[in-house]
Amino acid sequence: MRILISNDDGIYSPGIMPLAKAAARFGDVRVVAPDVEQSSMSHAITSSRPLRFKRVNRGEFDAYSVNGTPGNSCWHSGTLAAAKQAALLGSRGIAFSTNVSDNHEPDFSALEPHVAKVLDLLMPNRTLCLVNVNLPEKPKGIRWTRQSVRHYDGKVVPDKDPMGRSIFWFTVTPLEGAGKGTDRWAVEHNWVSITPLRLDLTDEADLARALAISSTSAVKGARRRTSVRRSRKKRR
Repeated sequence: MRILISNDDGIYSPGIMPLAKAAARFGDVRVVAPDVEQSSMSHAITSSRPLRFKRVNRGEFDAYSVNGTPGNSCWHSGTLAAAKQAALLGSRGIAFSTNVSDNHEPDFSALEPHVAKVLDLLMPNRTLCLVNVNLPEKPKGIRWTRQSVRHYDGKVVPDKDPMGRSIFWFTVTPLEGAGKGTDRWAVEHNWVSITPLRLDLTDEADLARALAISSTSAVKGARRRTSVRRSRKKRR
């Protein structure tokens, strides 16, 4: 099995090589990632400028940097976007994420055994084509979860660049806590969350209702037209 490892933090992110090592037990690993951080780029694809890639030294693995987005390396999370791109191409996509801040970086080597446990669980199950995995800093186990959906309040902070030109910083603050059983809730309670996803975002229930309404309206319209034709025949 050939396995592609990518991320949105860049080829030199400290978390990418422990992931490659954990995945190497299941096949031949190649690492391809952006040359600089591309967080929150979603599924952006570089199409207005040429791409370059070059081989880089990342230990024992065949590794390359790309001057583009995670979507080019294999679409809010760039990490999940790379996994989605894999699923779009007919392969399996598994996204691994953990919280990193400017002031604190997790011990990726300590997380490696937990990544291996998740891969042991997921790799034999080929029906799971797209999966999002989130790891807390100190996991106490694994939970299957649903995707967290919550509202945010945006805040725009005006500023000036060194040339005196106006710039704006955009920040977001969640308006409510994570719902129980969601991926965010699991991570907040020190569980590794595993969330099966799909590419088709169609709301099947709403679609069925819309089709039923459309069908009913079409039938009523046909009946009205038939009734009008009959009335005209009687008047003749």
